[in-house]
Amino acid sequence: MAAVRRSWALHLLPLLLLRLCATSKAATINITNLCSYTIWPAAVPIGGGMQLDSGKSWTLEVPVGATSSGQRIWPRTGCSFDGKGKGSCQTGDCGGLLACKNYGKPPNTIAEFTTGQFNGTDSFNISLIDGFNVPMDFLPVPTQGGPRCSKGAHCTANITSQCPNQLQAPGGCNNPCTVFKQDRYCCTSNSSSCEPTTYSLLFVRMCPDAYSYSRDDSTSTVFTCPTGTNYQVVFCPSIDATTSPLDVFKKPSQDPPVHMSTYTTTPSPALMILIAGFGFIFIVAIIFFIIRMRRTRRCQAMEDEEEDFRNLQGTPMRFTFQQLEVATERFRDKLGEGGFGSVFKGQLGEEIIAVKRLDRAGQGKREFLAEVQTIGSIHHINLVRLIGFCAEKSHRLLVYEYMPKGSLDKWIYCRHENSAPPMEWKVRCKIITNIAKGLSYLHEECMKRIAHLDVKPQNILLDENFGTKLSDFGLCKLIDRDMSQVVTRMRGTPGYLAPEWLTLHITEKADVYSFGIVVMEIVSGRKNLDTSRSDESLHLITMLEKKVKSDQLVDLIEKNSTDMQAHEQDVIQMMKLAMWCLQIDCKRRPKMSEVVKVLEGTMDAESNIDHNFVVTNEANFGIVGRVNFSAPPVASDVSGPR
Repeated sequence: MAAVRRSWALHLLPLLLLRLCATSKAATINITNLCSYTIWPAAVPIGGGMQLDSGKSWTLEVPVGATSSGQRIWPRTGCSFDGKGKGSCQTGDCGGLLACKNYGKPPNTIAEFTTGQFNGTDSFNISLIDGFNVPMDFLPVPTQGGPRCSKGAHCTANITSQCPNQLQAPGGCNNPCTVFKQDRYCCTSNSSSCEPTTYSLLFVRMCPDAYSYSRDDSTSTVFTCPTGTNYQVVFCPSIDATTSPLDVFKKPSQDPPVHMSTYTTTPSPALMILIAGFGFIFIVAIIFFIIRMRRTRRCQAMEDEEEDFRNLQGTPMRFTFQQLEVATERFRDKLGEGGFGSVFKGQLGEEIIAVKRLDRAGQGKREFLAEVQTIGSIHHINLVRLIGFCAEKSHRLLVYEYMPKGSLDKWIYCRHENSAPPMEWKVRCKIITNIAKGLSYLHEECMKRIAHLDVKPQNILLDENFGTKLSDFGLCKLIDRDMSQVVTRMRGTPGYLAPEWLTLHITEKADVYSFGIVVMEIVSGRKNLDTSRSDESLHLITMLEKKVKSDQLVDLIEKNSTDMQAHEQDVIQMMKLAMWCLQIDCKRRPKMSEVVKVLEGTMDAESNIDHNFVVTNEANFGIVGRVNFSAPPVASDVSGPR
């Protein structure tokens, strides 16, 4: 690392030596946030810092010769500060203070500058010595007829999106030199073993204007302008920008100018006149008090919610919204859309992922907690793997393993837009068996019984070999082993609800009924409720009642598949298993472990069953025993055999 220290000294040398003869003319730096998220820019060594929302600007008036060690501006992300300016950031932190007085913690992109140098020259650049977290431009503002400047430093590419696993950090990408601490990653003119690596060259190729240890020339990335030139720093600049730097700089700032020397706001003359009126002061004080109270309550609510997620035990990895935004390329590739939100394809390192982004008006905090804790604390080959989650302000996202063949409904319904050939009988048997094994694990092998309560083809995912996994645990409920049922509000999807939902007294047997409906959809190739059909065939389960009583079950086998027709007797036996699961009296339905045994051929299905599957009047749903009101799951409750 001796070479690192030598290269850093060489890098600062032009910025230090050229400050000896300063003039009195100050520079103005306009900082604009064009990112889609909030940034907390900081400035040292004087101690500047603030919150800068998307589309807002912050103006600094920098006195010449303010320091002898150069000045820095950098963007901090993932920050949280209280009313006293105490808090923390994911990137570019500096001791948990809003107004920094020391350099930030990497990874962060840095704007470096020195005003009033030798011969009346300013020096400025963008540095990646501490890594990268936000794309940035550092440009002089051109003036008509004024002296000409260097072009300015650009770093518009988002390095985080291509950052190797070894360099990845929350919210950014570390410099390889600081990660590996070896000279060959610090390729400078003084390095004895200068060997540019793939890691090092990534920074040079994506941001060639910026300085990093990867460059062999430590002075080539320093830009100059005559003293008194104004500058602009733009976070997340547009790569295809058509607006000139002067236009951006002249855009009315949303915040008053700030002097770095005192870090105080300069009041406008209009404000000074208004302050003279006691009535105005009184009104402002009341408004300020109301806003402060609302902000305090909002912050307290956010802190309480953050505490809920912080106290979760046994949960998966937690991501920031920015990380998932990068992983999905700003949610570009949508895989599907459901009742609670949309699912997007993404990539974390070498692993392809599926990111479910929940709508604000959809799945609530309670359901989100249920899904994170339930699926995050159990592991089974037929349950989709939850990699992590994001709970940041209003953002709620879940990160799952990617299932390349999507959901089951895309494969079993005969639709004009479905060009896939009908699945073979053995593939359908495999899918049905996998679903049964997943439900059997939830119902019988965890410390508390878990009722999924939303079993349907849209929540059943397929891998490249038609391996099947249950997903979407937002509606699940836990049932103590000594309780026979829970009382809960109606939830789930019409067409898959068990009859006992009319009483709101629910057991895991509600999943068994839904499983029976899914089995019938798989073997018939149609939806249970299909409004595009005639009144006689609108409801599949009603048709099942009629066909079994007239010994015409063969009419329900999918007509588009010759393979299904060839296995007619096997398909009819599968229908009889589904009818056992569709008993109105939940006590007469099998356990899912018994269903698995029937599918594996070690047990026969019950033959003495009621062939009425749809409730037409008051019926006995088999609801007896001790009742427990449902509660949100706890990680230790759902953990069981894995």
